[in-house]
Amino acid sequence: MQKICLVEDEKSIGEIVKLNLELEGYSVEWLVDGEDAKKLFEANFEFDLIILDVMLPHINGVDLCRIIRFKSKVPVLFLSAKGKTTDRIQGLKVGGNDYLPKPFDLEELLLRVSVLIGDASQTDIKQATIGEYLVNFKTYDYVHSLTQEKKRLSKKEIALLQLFLEKEGEVISRNEILDRLWGKNQFPTTRTIDNYILNFRKIFELDSKNPKLFHSIRGVGYKFTP
Repeated sequence: MQKICLVEDEKSIGEIVKLNLELEGYSVEWLVDGEDAKKLFEANFEFDLIILDVMLPHINGVDLCRIIRFKSKVPVLFLSAKGKTTDRIQGLKVGGNDYLPKPFDLEELLLRVSVLIGDASQTDIKQATIGEYLVNFKTYDYVHSLTQEKKRLSKKEIALLQLFLEKEGEVISRNEILDRLWGKNQFPTTRTIDNYILNFRKIFELDSKNPKLFHSIRGVGYKFTP
């Protein structure tokens, strides 16, 4: 189970965020004081994500993020009533990965959490068997199990395969794929993803016209079933 540390001193926000994260299947440790969080971070970094309020008692979230970055690259998501551009820039400059101003939409928060934890978990996937090929996510090679023929994939293709493996058996929306691989400041068309899927089918499927691995879900997105 993936672990999240939530540091939020507003009781109403802390309770609802903790509850909904747990409903999503995460283990959540909730702290309300910056000093307590500092002690925890100095002793323990067994978390997959840290959610920090900026304005906290005793030690603020920005200073906590600096402390975290001395010891860990764990993803950090800021929550704050301070939503000006300068505030966001400051949070990102000290090492934050994302910044969500209050009041926020709960569904958006859960999506950002999913993306950040997903980005972190990708580094754990070193290789995987897909169809008749062994894919190496470090070298970008894919090798046929029988012929040992080796070819290369692009960085984007590797990232998309990692996302499929992370969410195997789940339907992934086109928007989630676009946000994950290209970010929110680039605007490729959904046809771009279709082309990647078509290429995967040509490589990995025994019959690209009757796919068993990479499925299109009409009007929604895609699903990978190994």
